[in-house]
Amino acid sequence: MLGLAFIIPIILIVVSNFLGGRSYSDNNSAGKWSTYEAGIMQTIGTADDRVSIKFYLTAILFIIFDVEAVFLYPWAVNFKQLGLVGLIEMFVFLAILGAGFVYIWKKGALKWD
Repeated sequence: MLGLAFIIPIILIVVSNFLGGRSYSDNNSAGKWSTYEAGIMQTIGTADDRVSIKFYLTAILFIIFDVEAVFLYPWAVNFKQLGLVGLIEMFVFLAILGAGFVYIWKKGALKWD
């Protein structure tokens, strides 16, 4: 079994090199060395430009509703042991979050106008 762990990757590497057929010199074009391809992008403006508050608001809303999933997971694992009381508590929790979501939607917090 250990021999297969060494043999199979070696075979895959050899086969991929054989089927690839191209060497590094074939792929050495001027476009590959341009600033965008090399990961260096031309900057626009300065580093201290202000960012729209909508990005922060979207991030905060994402965190709030992501934390909701953190609370839902343990409940989903143990909902049979919690019984009816646990079910009611989770519906109250989801109702509060749903009311908050409807509130931010009605206030226009999710619009990008």
